[in-house]
Amino acid sequence: MGIYVSGSSSHITIKNNHVRDIKTTADDGNAHGIAVYGSGSMKDIKIEDNTVEKLTLGASEAVVLNGNIDGFTVRGNVVRDNNNIGIDLIGYEGTAAQNDFVRNGIVENNTVYNNSTYGNPAYGDDYSAGGIYVDGGQSIDIKKNTVYGNDIGIEATSEHKGKYADDIQITDNKVYENAYTGISIGGYDQKRGGTSHSVIAHNIVYRNDTKGLDGGQLLLQYDTKTNKIEKNIITASDSRIFIANDFTKNEGNKVNHNVYHKEAGKDSMWIWKQNEYDSFSSYQNATNQDQDSIYADPMYRDETSYDFTLEPASPAWSVIE
Repeated sequence: MGIYVSGSSSHITIKNNHVRDIKTTADDGNAHGIAVYGSGSMKDIKIEDNTVEKLTLGASEAVVLNGNIDGFTVRGNVVRDNNNIGIDLIGYEGTAAQNDFVRNGIVENNTVYNNSTYGNPAYGDDYSAGGIYVDGGQSIDIKKNTVYGNDIGIEATSEHKGKYADDIQITDNKVYENAYTGISIGGYDQKRGGTSHSVIAHNIVYRNDTKGLDGGQLLLQYDTKTNKIEKNIITASDSRIFIANDFTKNEGNKVNHNVYHKEAGKDSMWIWKQNEYDSFSSYQNATNQDQDSIYADPMYRDETSYDFTLEPASPAWSVIE
């Protein structure tokens, strides 16, 4: 580990550090760049303006908060070129005897890129590293981050059956060109938990699913309930999938007021509860979702340089404001 905090602690700031080249040399080993483990009660933890890079992590994470942590900020960090998850917020792993989940925190203005498990001995050829990952955390704001070139851009769920990532606000992020999907909620199989009472809003979700793995731009997996997905601008990759939802345990989720980028001569697909729709109108009619959304060119000023500023005449303004 580069920097490690554990036990019962409060009012701790980890700032302006450069953590690099920490590594495990064992195929089944673990390493961390910055790790905060609340085995007792922790409050007011700040991780700010650090660079964490080029780590060989095994089955662990570059920056992690785990266990009984109530109140935290992860802000202004650069987390890049690591072979597992970039920033992870974890619950229900048995780290703490009680209140074993990270909660009431902010993850903002971080730049997280090129984090991938591909070739990591713990994962083989899987593309499963989230840039920012909530695994069982609650009441967390993930906002104004730039997340690109990872396996998964931003993910919120729980890996533990019957547990949830709850009240996660994923807003105002730029999420682009990640290998599998842009933003994901729900467990990756039916042995996991899910995502509830969370919001995905005002994000730019642009040309993810670069490896053609059919994760699309927004991925809804197992056990998603009472979540809102609204006011995002979404551009498909070559897979042409906007929303991928291959699980039927999808209850009370509302998708509306989004802008889906229409491109001349290119087909598009929405997958909802395992049903595929190859036109926006058929998807709307069959699912009753996105009734106030539009399928149109958002008119970015210069998307080739990842400037996602909208032209004044963009039809998106009337939908996302």
